[in-house]
Amino acid sequence: VGFESGYMPFEMTNTNGQYMGFDVDLAKALAKAMGVKYVPVNTAWDGIIPGLITDKYDIIISGMTCNQERNLAINFSDPYIVVGQTILLNGKLKDKVKSYKDLNDPKYTIVSKLGTTGEQAAQRMIPRAHYKSFETEVDAAMEVIQGNADVLIYDLPFCQIMQAQQGKGKTVFLSKPFTFEPLAMGIKKGDPDFLNFLNNFLRQYKNDGRYERSYDKWFKSTDWKKNLKK
Repeated sequence: VGFESGYMPFEMTNTNGQYMGFDVDLAKALAKAMGVKYVPVNTAWDGIIPGLITDKYDIIISGMTCNQERNLAINFSDPYIVVGQTILLNGKLKDKVKSYKDLNDPKYTIVSKLGTTGEQAAQRMIPRAHYKSFETEVDAAMEVIQGNADVLIYDLPFCQIMQAQQGKGKTVFLSKPFTFEPLAMGIKKGDPDFLNFLNNFLRQYKNDGRYERSYDKWFKSTDWKKNLKK
């Protein structure tokens, strides 16, 4: 399973060097259903699709939005969760910015992670703002928290967690998504049998209690934070 650790709460590294998160639960359940061994492959985001195509792993489960550009290169399962881009705002702009539309001005510095739909949304929907990309979403978020940038554009779950963990009193979270982003598992083209299996597995996983337990564990609880690698 290919993924990039660091996208809270989907795939993370714990203090023992092991991987954990919502996607990791999903991947382990999938491997068990297939009767195969779960083997995690942590890889850089900008090479994650090429890694799949060159057989470094069999599947991507990494909080990946199944957009049309990616779909030209790989196939996607049915979505397992829907998120959207949101805004983490430096506190000094609290009364000046109410939505992404207010940010379309060269005086604002927007940040996001390189190669993500957050970057694409910023460049497409807020083209006049100054944009800067970062290798990790945490680095981008810290730019806003520390006052070096005005706004982080990123997925709702991550912005929500960063606001709760490190942004209190420093940032404002505008939680209403301004894009529609279904996240799905990605596989190589040309394998309809695997795709059929994935979609049937997802229906089972979502409706027998496992999905709900995992969602509650990672999105509604904060117990996992104490085990997060610093």
